[in-house]
Amino acid sequence: MSVVTLREINAATVRMICALETSEEQKSFVASNAVSIAQAYFEPRATFRAVYADEVPVGFVMWKPADDPEVAYLWRFMIDHNHQKKGHAKQAIAQLIGLLRDGGYQRLQTSVVLAGGGPLDFYRSIGFVETGATLANGEQVLIRSV
Repeated sequence: MSVVTLREINAATVRMICALETSEEQKSFVASNAVSIAQAYFEPRATFRAVYADEVPVGFVMWKPADDPEVAYLWRFMIDHNHQKKGHAKQAIAQLIGLLRDGGYQRLQTSVVLAGGGPLDFYRSIGFVETGATLANGEQVLIRSV
């Protein structure tokens, strides 16, 4: 099994990270990495990293503090369609949880589009539970302890 790490994106790696994509069926569930990186530059609290499996870039993750200082919000997460179903996503979230725990966070929140083929089952499988809240855009809010 590959070793998954979260790494900073720089001028030498940004094009590789922006080229990573979900499958066509998943494109409605997460923005492109290029859009996410652009949005992060207008949200000073956002942090983003590339997901690597050994030395290969396989995904992207972005988070920011939520309104509650004990909660981080998983804003974006994706694994390239060529690298899914290999355990990289679970390892990446585990890496993120470690970072957040070290940063003093107690919980990790995210939201998902409720539709067939969406990520709800994945998030449930790694300990997220539905809160019953829904965002203005219709996404279901999930949370888990870190």
